[in-house]
Amino acid sequence: MSQKRRKRHTPEQIVKKLRDADAMLSAGKDQAVVLQTLEVSESTLDRWRKQYGGMKSEEAVRLKKLEDENRRLKQLVANQALDIQALRIVAEGNF
Repeated sequence: MSQKRRKRHTPEQIVKKLRDADAMLSAGKDQAVVLQTLEVSESTLDRWRKQYGGMKSEEAVRLKKLEDENRRLKQLVANQALDIQALRIVAEGNF
């Protein structure tokens, strides 16, 4: 059995797929058909709804950029904390 390669979706694609899913479900299509059409699992669709539900694509892009910047800044702070700790050890002479 061959496994499909995971596909990463952009925030714009996620918002579009959420809108499409809502439209298909309101048109009376079965959820299994909707999931198969969008090529996502039920858990993925639920996670997307929780994270991007009700957003416009511009807002989703902004959210993604802010999350990336936040991750980068946290990494910088962690690196600085390690540097400070190393300098304290060297300054004490206990190395």
